[in-house]
Amino acid sequence: MTSPDPALKSRFLVLHDYGMGGVWWWVHARSAREVLETFAEVEVVDSPDVIERADGDLDEVDIDEPTMPPGLDGLRAKRDIQRGRPGFGALADKSIVHLRARWDVDGEDPAIYLMEVGSDGRRLRQVELADDGTALKSSPDDWTFNPPVVDLFDPEWADKEIDPDEFEAAWLRAQHVEGEQ
Repeated sequence: MTSPDPALKSRFLVLHDYGMGGVWWWVHARSAREVLETFAEVEVVDSPDVIERADGDLDEVDIDEPTMPPGLDGLRAKRDIQRGRPGFGALADKSIVHLRARWDVDGEDPAIYLMEVGSDGRRLRQVELADDGTALKSSPDDWTFNPPVVDLFDPEWADKEIDPDEFEAAWLRAQHVEGEQ
């Protein structure tokens, strides 16, 4: 049996979604996974409708080139740093991941978030645990935007994984966000 020619590459539509917008590129690579392993905080868009509508003026790059266009260069540098750390890619092959993270956002009370995240890094469900003991649950129907919030290759997330039962118990105890059922 012969293995496929490693030089054969396909064209992938790549998005760095930062919530209120995004930056797009065409990346020539051997696989979608190679793209995700090479660039931090990106997704490979495979929707035929989106691909068809993609702007023809997007930068096209080869994954093996030493220099990348602005934006993509920083995402590659970030991934290069992550690659050498323990936990790199530990969550990448899971279809659903449950995580616990504390966020202290300026102007808001700090809270712990329990998140159920899909393989694309987007939240499926979330429980916000406030310091005062309040627990609020929400899902995509409650959010205006749902960009990827977790890069499953990022080693920072590996030690934040929790057991699905811990998430489910918190979900069952939590109240739905105000104004919803």
